[in-house]
Amino acid sequence: MAALGFTGGAFVLLLHISSVASYPNGEVTQSCRGMVPEHHHTPLPDPVHNLSVSQMTFTAGDRIKVTLSGPEFKGFLLEARDAEALNGPPIGSFTLIDSQVSQLLTCEDIKGSAVSHTNPHKKTEMKVYWDAPKGAPNHIQFLVTVVEKYKTYWVKIPGPVISQPNAPPFTTPEATVVPLSTLPSVSHLTKSFSASDCGNKKFCVRSPLNCDPEKEPACVFLSFTRDDQSVVVEMSGPSKGYLSFAFSHDRWMGDDDAYVCVHEDQTVHIQPSHLTGRSHPVMDSRDTLEDMAWRLEDGVMQCSFRRNITLPGDKNRFDLNTSYYIFLADGAAYDGRIHKHSQQPLITYEKHDVTDYPKNIGGSRSSLLLKGHGALMLVAWMSTVGIGVIVARFFKPVWSKMLFGESAWFQVHRLLMLTTSVLTCIAFILPFLYRGGWSWRAGYHPYLGCVVMILAVLQPLLAAFRPPLHNPRRQMFNWTHWGMGTAARIIAVAAMFLGMDLPGLNLPGPWKTYAMIAFVTWHVGTEIILEIHAYRLSRKVEILDDDARIQIFQSFTVAEAEGHAFKKAVLAIYVCGNMTFLIIFLSAINHL
Repeated sequence: MAALGFTGGAFVLLLHISSVASYPNGEVTQSCRGMVPEHHHTPLPDPVHNLSVSQMTFTAGDRIKVTLSGPEFKGFLLEARDAEALNGPPIGSFTLIDSQVSQLLTCEDIKGSAVSHTNPHKKTEMKVYWDAPKGAPNHIQFLVTVVEKYKTYWVKIPGPVISQPNAPPFTTPEATVVPLSTLPSVSHLTKSFSASDCGNKKFCVRSPLNCDPEKEPACVFLSFTRDDQSVVVEMSGPSKGYLSFAFSHDRWMGDDDAYVCVHEDQTVHIQPSHLTGRSHPVMDSRDTLEDMAWRLEDGVMQCSFRRNITLPGDKNRFDLNTSYYIFLADGAAYDGRIHKHSQQPLITYEKHDVTDYPKNIGGSRSSLLLKGHGALMLVAWMSTVGIGVIVARFFKPVWSKMLFGESAWFQVHRLLMLTTSVLTCIAFILPFLYRGGWSWRAGYHPYLGCVVMILAVLQPLLAAFRPPLHNPRRQMFNWTHWGMGTAARIIAVAAMFLGMDLPGLNLPGPWKTYAMIAFVTWHVGTEIILEIHAYRLSRKVEILDDDARIQIFQSFTVAEAEGHAFKKAVLAIYVCGNMTFLIIFLSAINHL
């Protein structure tokens, strides 16, 4: 029922902070220069891991074994530096001993000048070779950053100093390591945000539209207030993990300017980030944000900050005086790391300039094309097809009068079935228009949808070649027509069950599954009641006449005619119930 080709193309915020711990695959080139993970925590002062080397002197071309050992750790970043200028570029290159444990990185445009982990598995030792280059400094010192877990890490653990022969004695510089930069100050909000200025002073994005975070805990709220050459941002919503928003040039993830508020240990970390293509967001420096504040109360997270409208020195921060689509997402966070959002992100219907006139807008968690896909499929396979099948199966003697050259029941049946086929064809095309092709991430739903589409087209084509009533091939046609129709209905129901949980049309709450089960039960129950009714009328009827029992066998057609009123009543009740289920689902889609 959700999009056949949907891939969750909207903003998927799965945080992997740009550091040795946040990248389980060890791709931490961004951390080469400072070797400092941005984990929002202070590194531990007393290292418990040790670096050792196979020899203490070297000449150009020598290969020296370097060993990192100690208690279990997950990530690391190893470099060789000029011992007299530890803040300079890495020196020489490394050769791997075990590629399952370690990998080479290119730092400062020097291939293989650093070594990092390949996976987050626990390890107690790592060995690698360092190849001494020509023209190396007199003294080389090995430095390593080790991450035991997200909050527990050591930065630039000093290793042995190796020297060239006949080099003057090494003396330790007064300051070998640049102190870590202090984090921007963050304060605590004393009261909840208010929506009273939305549309007057604030540019607000809200879900539900017109909700107030001061009065409604479930309100998802994002506001922008221009203050001279800066903008004050407020974000609020129910979340035990994280809240985030992003500016995007389109309705797809990639090349976006994002901001995340992460709940960890009774505090909230506010962090800017950026996305490049369909990759994990990369966390950026918080130096561009000012006046950061946060609040946690009754499961509601609120955070705010100020940033300049334009930041010429930061290519990852968009100018706010331009129109963008705005994404709002939330999800779980564990140990400071956030995971895929719990529901499809809210995306504004069009691009907006948040520094322009204050507005009060909403958004949708599903594309209009995907909503149309789901709605048309529901109408076709919950409504028209069910009524059409019941009319053909049980109403031949009820509506046997001629209408435009054919029996009335047949005209009704044909109209409903053609409507089903047309709606299915239209709905089938919409996800491809939205996605621009096939989706390989939608599970079995698109495959089942294709089967339903094929059967929906074949059924009316087969009916066009229906043999005459008394033709020997008529019985074969009847069984084939019935079999294909029944298969299409069963597969369509399976597709709807799967589609309801796809990201593109992820209907909220467990009620959707129970409602669909109730609908299937409603339809099957109606058919069973009509089958039992038809069976009882087709049996022999006992008529008492002058104290004698005379058994009279009536034909199926005559027996059915006697139950016209009952059948019409059952059909009317069925249609009412059918419409009720349909309205429930269509209303849920409309509110996405």
